[in-house]
Amino acid sequence: MRYSTWFVFTFYVVVSICLLVVGSRYRQSVFLTSANAVSGTLYNGTSQVTGYFNLRSINQSLQASNAQLQNEVLNLKNEIALYKMLLSDTASTFPSKDRYDYVAASVINNNTRHPKNFFTINRGSLDGIESGMGVIDQSGIVGIVNVAGPHMSRVISLLNETQHFSVKIKDTSFVGSLNWKGSDATIAYLEEVPRHALYNVGDTVVTSGYSTTFPEGIPVGTIMHRVRSQDDSFFTFKVKLLPDFRSLSTVRVIKDIYKEEIDSLSNFDALINDSE
Repeated sequence: MRYSTWFVFTFYVVVSICLLVVGSRYRQSVFLTSANAVSGTLYNGTSQVTGYFNLRSINQSLQASNAQLQNEVLNLKNEIALYKMLLSDTASTFPSKDRYDYVAASVINNNTRHPKNFFTINRGSLDGIESGMGVIDQSGIVGIVNVAGPHMSRVISLLNETQHFSVKIKDTSFVGSLNWKGSDATIAYLEEVPRHALYNVGDTVVTSGYSTTFPEGIPVGTIMHRVRSQDDSFFTFKVKLLPDFRSLSTVRVIKDIYKEEIDSLSNFDALINDSE
């Protein structure tokens, strides 16, 4: 046989080691210690490899937990605002039910190179996703759901020249419109801010809460500096966006349980006119 010599040699080596170890307690101890060291190294290597392949599921679990925590924070803010209104003897139109919920999703297709950018997520109408829902990642807002299929949805990216977002300077009432001007995926512009607005370079820009798309206070970016405005009645600011749009991976879709009711009230006059 071609490999018979090697088989015989291996057999004798194994027998020799067994006889050597069996005959001495000291040699048994050395052998077991060495064997444990080798097996420990192998187990450690195996654990690292399997741990690497489990990172995706771990990340999804962390994102789901993060979404739940963010949901609780926003609903607590909503309840605090409600209690403040009650303490000031102001009637509230909303019951104390949690207003917002989140659906975690993965980005499966993304683009940042065009004037009108979109990305696709792996959640759709069967998951409760509807057109008009806001989308955020761990850093801030990233877009609005445009079309929801049964299993997938297309999202209008913040990096879309046709899209405007109602935002304000954090901890103030100075509201403006955020718009992306193209080319740079890290820069947008805050427009139509009243000239009497107080601001500082580095101030955070957040959502205004003036729509059912985004709750109030979700981060957008930070003010870099003021730029020349086409209208002398308003300020325009250059804003450094917080999300990294070139590496979007896991996002969360915001569900406002009062969206349908608020939208119907907003469109009430139009519906009356159509029926006449």
